[in-house]
Amino acid sequence: MSIKVIHVGLGGWGGNWARQAIPPVREVEVAAIVDPHEPTLRAVQADIGIPAERAFASLTAALAAVQADAVVITAPAVVHIPLAIEALEAGKHVLVEKPFANTAAEALTAVQRAEELGLILQVSQNYRSYPAPKVVRDLLERGELGELAAINIDFRQWDNDLPKETHRHYAFPHPMINDMAIHHFDLLRMVTGQEAVRVYAKASYPSFSKYGEEAQAAMTIEMANGLVVSYRGSWLSRGKPTAWAGEWSIQGEDGEIFFTSRGSKGPVEDASGDLVTILRSGKKRPETLPLPEAELYDRSAGLQVFARAIAGGPAPETLGRSNLGSLALMEAAARSAASGRVEEVVLP
Repeated sequence: MSIKVIHVGLGGWGGNWARQAIPPVREVEVAAIVDPHEPTLRAVQADIGIPAERAFASLTAALAAVQADAVVITAPAVVHIPLAIEALEAGKHVLVEKPFANTAAEALTAVQRAEELGLILQVSQNYRSYPAPKVVRDLLERGELGELAAINIDFRQWDNDLPKETHRHYAFPHPMINDMAIHHFDLLRMVTGQEAVRVYAKASYPSFSKYGEEAQAAMTIEMANGLVVSYRGSWLSRGKPTAWAGEWSIQGEDGEIFFTSRGSKGPVEDASGDLVTILRSGKKRPETLPLPEAELYDRSAGLQVFARAIAGGPAPETLGRSNLGSLALMEAAARSAASGRVEEVVLP
């Protein structure tokens, strides 16, 4: 049985969803596509071979014209919640790209409405679908490192060469904290099983940056159990690039776990770039751990989970409510970068 979806938001990353992420998921059928920009709409329509009568300028029009079970939202973050609520009110399940919203309080309105209506509202935190963080979560749950002492996370990429006028990433609101670090915040909550309680963030603004807002930031994050996490992220690094999930060092009384994830180089999203090593106390060399394989990874895997949940399968682990902790940490980090103070992570 396939789930029929309306896909909203086809520019940039949304177009990549349409062309790359959705087609491998056999449980999903695209009932309609939506984008207000006519050239973008028609380009995706031609590329995925959907009939012209199933391409719409608004979600309202699509909901009125086609039968669907769910709505996939990959439009800009500022319209995530209005679109999600419109879809929910129409009785549709919703999968929404990260960041879920710009504030946790705004996101909560959609979470509560989905719960009232008994509908699935899932956030696409796609980095969770890779094997490395899953293996690390299991290791930490089993206490393989004993008491944890520290976590260090580094993300390095150089994205500063394209024309400022045409590269939309430069205009993203909070391109480091909201667009990129949100992935790492979510993985941090996933692997530790802990919520963040406080954060101090310092952003810097080199004169050569083409970004309108912060393209790099350093943060100190305190978790609920007192564990302190050091984070460094940059879109302006000339250092050796990390994988998209970054490079993680997790240190404890009985050793260190290193992992990296989402580093495949080809067009297909696979786990070829995932790596987990553990250096145990008393050993001289780290051990590379085997990683499980899966049918799908990344956004496709999350979409498959979404479709199977609609069909009666297990609930997604990134339901809207469970994602509020990641969003609250993101919001607190942005407040700290602006205020220059340590900020509390406040769940709505």
